[in-house]
Amino acid sequence: MGDHKMEEGADVMQDTEELNKNQEHESDSVQQEDPHPDGSENQDSSQGTGQEYKTGSSDAEPSKEDGEGSADIENAQQEESAEETEETQEQKEAAPEGKKGFFKKNKKKDKKDEKIEELTDQVKRQMAEFDNFRKRTEKEKSQMYEIGAKSIIEKVLPVVDNFERGLAGLSEEDLKQPFAEGMNMVYKQLIAELEKIEVKPIEAVGCEFNPELHNAVMQVESEEYESGIIAQELQKGYTYRESVVRHSMVAVTV
Repeated sequence: MGDHKMEEGADVMQDTEELNKNQEHESDSVQQEDPHPDGSENQDSSQGTGQEYKTGSSDAEPSKEDGEGSADIENAQQEESAEETEETQEQKEAAPEGKKGFFKKNKKKDKKDEKIEELTDQVKRQMAEFDNFRKRTEKEKSQMYEIGAKSIIEKVLPVVDNFERGLAGLSEEDLKQPFAEGMNMVYKQLIAELEKIEVKPIEAVGCEFNPELHNAVMQVESEEYESGIIAQELQKGYTYRESVVRHSMVAVTV
């Protein structure tokens, strides 16, 4: 038993020594094959790769952030555009009803305004027509009055002529008679009343001939007046307001 254990211990020791020799041999071969036994190359490579990784990661990180920022901006823009399109669609959907109501109100208001304008225009036209009618009737009345007054004045003027002829044929002594004085007083009263209604005699002798006022019945030679001047009045003419009632009958110098 003891001998057997001794043999087993010797075998284990031998195996251990062989294992150690193999390990040393392997380490020597590794040292010969590896020019950098201290692992500096691995460290440098690891450092380089780390730096490259770091730089790459640092370079990649901003681009990634930029991409994320641009993506966020695009998403925000898309959301805003979507909201705007929704709002525009809602406005378009709501617009027809609002426009219809607005236009209906305008149409109602327009009809009312049109009716008011129509009635106002009718009233203005009627007022203008009435004003024209009033002016026309007043003018016609005044013309009719003038025509009636002219006809009466024309009938009275021969009476005036007779008074003038009767008084002109009397002598100075006869004019002092009570009868002649009475005739003269009536004549003056008649002339005064005619003047009150704007009946005035037309000036003739010594004035230039005017066919609108004078009626030339003869031509005479005169040393006192020039040619075309009225030298003699044969019948006195009269005007009523601005119209001629009777033209003066005159003789014009040659």
